[in-house]
Amino acid sequence: MQMIDTGFEGLWLLEPRVFEDARGHFQETYKRSTLAELGLESDFVQDSQSISHAGVLRGMHWQIKPHAQAKFVRVARGRMIDAVVDLRRSSATFGKAYSVELSAENARMLWIPRGFAHGFLSLEDNTTFIYKVDAEYSPDHERGLRWDDPKVAIDWQFRERGIGQPSLSPRDRELPLLGDHGPADLF
Repeated sequence: MQMIDTGFEGLWLLEPRVFEDARGHFQETYKRSTLAELGLESDFVQDSQSISHAGVLRGMHWQIKPHAQAKFVRVARGRMIDAVVDLRRSSATFGKAYSVELSAENARMLWIPRGFAHGFLSLEDNTTFIYKVDAEYSPDHERGLRWDDPKVAIDWQFRERGIGQPSLSPRDRELPLLGDHGPADLF
């Protein structure tokens, strides 16, 4: 597995080895010992999956302590723009965003440490997104920020992808800007 530096401490883009032949392909999507060799260790306790239509944007979400979550994410079918925002106040990249295309075809995965908001934009119908987390979901500890916060400036690539307005849940449409969060909401 190859690690690609994202420029954010602890945030890694991973490219697994994919073995292809006339029958199809095979790849390891999670192997604790391989990740540990790369210095990426976590005790995952929950797997989740979402399926989204083209143009659906989910996020930007995170959980605060004591239920903060590290995530390991990938796409099993389709394509998406995956985005994170660094919420670690002591980080050199605090308030900055990183986005990347993840797809079943490119097989890339993203290792997201605690302290990041996370969201994604589906680029195809039936995009299947799978993620592991190291803390169970707790609605009382969930927070979020606006997907279009101008100070954060996430590159969703709408124009390049031919997407007008994204489809959002009512809850995601009403999330606050990053600057409207108090210290207890951040890391």
